[in-house]
Amino acid sequence: MDVVNQLVAQGQFRVLKVPLGFIKILQWFFAIFAFSTCGSYSGMLRISVECKNRTDSDLSIEVEFEYPFRLHHVYFDAPTCKGGNTERLFLVGDYSSSAEFFVTIGVFSFLYTTAALAIYVFFFEKYKENNKGPLVDLGVSAVFAFMWLVSSAAWAKGLSDVKMVTDPDQVITLIEACDAEENRCREVHDPVMSGLNTSVAFGFINLVLWVGNLWFVFKETGIIAPFMRAPPPQEKAATDANAQGIYEQDPYANNQGGYQPDYNQQGYNQDPEQGAPTSYSNQM
Repeated sequence: MDVVNQLVAQGQFRVLKVPLGFIKILQWFFAIFAFSTCGSYSGMLRISVECKNRTDSDLSIEVEFEYPFRLHHVYFDAPTCKGGNTERLFLVGDYSSSAEFFVTIGVFSFLYTTAALAIYVFFFEKYKENNKGPLVDLGVSAVFAFMWLVSSAAWAKGLSDVKMVTDPDQVITLIEACDAEENRCREVHDPVMSGLNTSVAFGFINLVLWVGNLWFVFKETGIIAPFMRAPPPQEKAATDANAQGIYEQDPYANNQGGYQPDYNQQGYNQDPEQGAPTSYSNQM
C-alpha cells in the first residue's frame, strides 16, 4: 500500500489536463465501448408458421444468434406442415472475421492506452528523453488510426450483411412450408440491432480520436520545433541602432547659426612676455 501511495504522490497528473493526456483518456473509454458493445451482443428473432392443418403449426419459432456471428452454425426447427414433421434449417454466412477483427483492435487499443496513460503520469520525463518515447508513440498511434479505419469499415459492411441474413422476412424464405399458399408465415419479433449500430459509431469515433491524437504526439517529438521559431526582428534592431547613433552625436556639431566666441578679437590678446591680457586703451 505504501508503494502505491508513493507512486500516486510522484505522479504528474497534470498531464491528463493537456490535450495529449486528455485524448488518451477518451481513447481508453471509447475503446471499451467499442469492443464491449460488439463482443457482448446476442440477438433473437421470432417467426410463426401457421399450417393449413393447425395441429402442425408452430407460432413461435425463435432463432438466437450472437457474437462472433458464425451464422452458418445457427439453426432452428420449422414445421413442414406434413404430418407434424419438422425440418432443421441453418442461417447463411460467416461474419466472424470482421467482428473479431473489430473487437481485437478495440482490446489492443484499450491495453495500449492504459500503458500510455501510466507512462504519461509516472514516467513522463523519461518519455520525453531523447524523443524516443514520442517517436514510438507517434508510430503506434498511426498504426492504430489505420487499424481503426480498416476494422470499422469492415465491421460496418459485416453488420449490414448480418442484418440482411437475420431479417425475419429473409429467414422465412428458407422454410419450404411457407412456399405453399395454404400455409401462412409471418414475422413476430425483429432482432434488436441498436447495440451493434452503436459499436460501429464507436469505431469511427475511435478513428477520429486516434487521427487527432497524431498531431499532439507529433508536437512532442520536437521535429516541428525549428520551423515554429519566430524570425529575428532584424529591421527593428537596425532601426533602434540608427536611432541610438543619432542621439550619441554632438548636438552642437552642426550648429551653424549659434554663438561662436572668437578668442582672437582685440581686447583679449595676451602679452607673450607678461602673460597678462592688455586692453585696447593701453595700446593706444
